[in-house]
Amino acid sequence: MDRDEASRPLLGSENGELEHSSYLDKVKNGKLYLATFAAILGPLSFGFVLGYSSPAIPDLIRITDPHMRLNPEEASWFGSVVTIGAALGGLLGGWVVDKLGRKLTLMFCAMPYIFGFTIIIAAQNHWMLYLGRILTGLASGVTSLVVPLYISEMAHERVRGTMGSCVQLMVVIGIMGAYIAGLFLGWRWLAVTSSVPPALMLVLMCFMPETPHFLLSQGRRAEAQEALRFLRGPDASPEEECARIEGAMQDQGGSLGWSDLKDPVIYKPMGIGIVMMLFQQLTGINAIMFYAESIFEKAHFKNSDVASVIVAAIQVVFTAVAALLMDRAGRKILLIVSGVAMTISTAMFGVYFWLSSPNHSSGQVAMETPGPVSLAPQPDLAWLALVSMGLFITGFALGWGPTPWLVMSEIFPTRGRGLGSSMCVLTNWGSAFIVTKTFHNLMDVLTSAGTFWLFSGMCALNVFFTIFFVPETKGKSLEQIQAHFKGARHH
Repeated sequence: MDRDEASRPLLGSENGELEHSSYLDKVKNGKLYLATFAAILGPLSFGFVLGYSSPAIPDLIRITDPHMRLNPEEASWFGSVVTIGAALGGLLGGWVVDKLGRKLTLMFCAMPYIFGFTIIIAAQNHWMLYLGRILTGLASGVTSLVVPLYISEMAHERVRGTMGSCVQLMVVIGIMGAYIAGLFLGWRWLAVTSSVPPALMLVLMCFMPETPHFLLSQGRRAEAQEALRFLRGPDASPEEECARIEGAMQDQGGSLGWSDLKDPVIYKPMGIGIVMMLFQQLTGINAIMFYAESIFEKAHFKNSDVASVIVAAIQVVFTAVAALLMDRAGRKILLIVSGVAMTISTAMFGVYFWLSSPNHSSGQVAMETPGPVSLAPQPDLAWLALVSMGLFITGFALGWGPTPWLVMSEIFPTRGRGLGSSMCVLTNWGSAFIVTKTFHNLMDVLTSAGTFWLFSGMCALNVFFTIFFVPETKGKSLEQIQAHFKGARHH
């Protein structure tokens, strides 16, 4: 795919666009917002899972019960085993979402959240803690796949960007919620609190519709029209939208087969989605968060728990800004701005660690292992670390945090949405686990400065990838986006 192809307009005839615009003018969004709220309780639960380990691990390290007390290696696994469960959830979710539908999959994934936190609450040994984390990770993997699909198939193009960006917004709100609750609650009561959002989601989703795309793919036209009446309000006739979705499905053909992987409509969006998920993890987000507390301590923020809340609050604010801008500025511009900001900030982090190196005065970068030595900068360098971290978190939240999940939910045709999304989620969580577990080894081999300069290079690459390969989906219906990839085969 070339640059012209990535930016080519995805619009149909002028008359068709005018008719569709007239239809959207009649739409009432109130119940769409309600359905979106019910769905994004899933990402809120997912955020609580990610945030849970930060306040819980110190409690579990200090606990007096020898059967429950974690050593540093066990604490590391308690934090990271979630990513293994999430990768499995991504694989499972891709199959379930096409068999049971988006709504039922979302309802069923509430159960491992609730069961997982219940096992943690009742835990008597390490294995119960690990099992609870794996189950909540499994639910998180399914959630990260199904919720973006559910929202993208419900929402129309005027609000789809904002609605889709709420997925990542609720994740970071959940993380912040876990951090704040952890200031006041012990690890068992924190698990009780974390089980409330999935329980609420399970109840509310009982009253929400299945997506029109899935219902039409199953030949359930009457139910699809009823779902559209619920989502679009009484003034907008569902017939035109049903016909448009059905027309796109007829162009796509039937169910997905192995031969379809050679079709540009399948392999091009799959390639874009997988590479975006890989780049999201290669930005260094986990490394920055790993150093966050130490950086705050060096800047004289003595309470590292409060520092974690501050970091999470910055993420929430700028992810909310991204949600507001997504349908105005577009996906590509936010990704580019985000990538540039992260390129600069990770390069600055590299400079920070290089200047902080014990051997800097001799003109060499020490091959230090990560730890107190490499994080003992001169006092006047604390400002550089704080500025770098603030710029990075702001940049990530504006673009590469929410946008890959949104684009993943938009670019696949209906018949390939389960498989394509599954591959994207598996890539994201698999690479998150690998990056997290190999981070110390990278620091040993490349030094702190070299590792962050490597991340800076990855961020620069994701800017070029965005410019040349990622299509702009702002203001386009899902059918228009699919037509873009279908038309691409002729160029």
